[in-house]
Amino acid sequence: MGALQGVLKVFDFISGLGATVMMPILLTIFGLILGAKFGKALRAGLTVGIGFVGLNLVIGAMGDSLAPAVQTMTERFGLTLSTVDVGWPAAAAIAFGSKIGMIMIPLGLVINIIMLITNTTQTIDVDIWDYWHFAFTGALAAALTGSFTIGLIITIANMIIVMVIGDYTAPKVEETLGMPGVSLPHGFTGAFVPIAIVINKIIDLIPGVRDIDINIEKLQKRFGVFGEPMLVGTVLGAVIGALAGYDIAKILQTGITLGAVLVLIPKMAALLMEGLMPISEAASEFVKKRFKNRGKIYIGLDSAVGVGHPTCLTVSLILVPLSVLLAVILPGNTVLPMADLAVLPYIFVLVVPLVNGNGFRTLITGILCLVFGFYIATDLAPMITTVAKSVNFAIPNGATTISSICDGANPLTWVLVRCNNFGAVGVAIFVIIALALAVLNRKRILKEAEAMHSEG
Repeated sequence: MGALQGVLKVFDFISGLGATVMMPILLTIFGLILGAKFGKALRAGLTVGIGFVGLNLVIGAMGDSLAPAVQTMTERFGLTLSTVDVGWPAAAAIAFGSKIGMIMIPLGLVINIIMLITNTTQTIDVDIWDYWHFAFTGALAAALTGSFTIGLIITIANMIIVMVIGDYTAPKVEETLGMPGVSLPHGFTGAFVPIAIVINKIIDLIPGVRDIDINIEKLQKRFGVFGEPMLVGTVLGAVIGALAGYDIAKILQTGITLGAVLVLIPKMAALLMEGLMPISEAASEFVKKRFKNRGKIYIGLDSAVGVGHPTCLTVSLILVPLSVLLAVILPGNTVLPMADLAVLPYIFVLVVPLVNGNGFRTLITGILCLVFGFYIATDLAPMITTVAKSVNFAIPNGATTISSICDGANPLTWVLVRCNNFGAVGVAIFVIIALALAVLNRKRILKEAEAMHSEG
């Protein structure tokens, strides 16, 4: 028991370092294991870490600019909703503070290793900080059922499903986002993939509508400076500032800040990819030399690396004022988006590749995801508040309940938690679904490996 507690303390210390410190350490270790020289592995790890610091700073600047604007907007128009959006940092703290969260990192590593050994995933998921998404789902399930075991089963099912989604979307991530050797097994981003697939299929069935293709990158080239990210971001930022009732100076400041965000995020993502490439290449060589029955191996990263795509960022900024409007007009919704407005791009990181960068389809998918998301966040708010109180999270003054867009509005989390309403049968159904997806993924991987071997 003492040894187990010691191991848990080590993992607790590692997770406490945060993603920007943890990622360089893990990537350096993985690089060495995969056969890269120490200097090359260290440089790769540090470059990725620095890229994450830069990315977080820019996304933080976006949040710092958007949240006050929306706060002022809501006060200006007299908007009041009872559930406070506490943001993803609070949700992560609540998740890791739960009983499941305390063992999530070692548990997640074990699940990933088992899936790699059994060929049910192609992803080495080094983004262990974001295991909190799985712990969050499990903690809510445990709170609903009063059973730690049920919470643990739901956590494992959640991770398996997301790992398969990461593998399934990886080729599109490579093609559309320009990230070779990368998959994004992210608990929040991956949850919108099934919705995006369904909406995309429905649009394909509608004559006329299916032909609409707004390609942000092509528009940028066609309109020159007027289509460039810096101007698009500045205009959208100025519109948000105007809606907030800011004076001219503050409208311009908000515009310039968001224009800078649209320029800097892709540059930080490029720095991340520069650091990752040596690790990705080492992983490919490692697999080729030692395994004949493996398909391509991907490095699993935080979906933050993909938020720099022009369609992703542009649609996200358009949806900032729209999300506030939706929150107010949707009957029965109690959540006012605030702290998590900066995570709106995370919804679209895997949607954009699935729709081949089509801005129209991304926007339609985004609006529908937000509609579903607000109702999910409203429904889960009492449970999230209960779990938050159980880990001694400080509930904001005046708040009846708390929730968030990430992960309170997560459709996969909601389905996995609410399946417990049907007792053991509901849980069993989703365990079977998770295992079936893993088996199907294994068949696809083996088929891919056979094709690669025959070509070689």
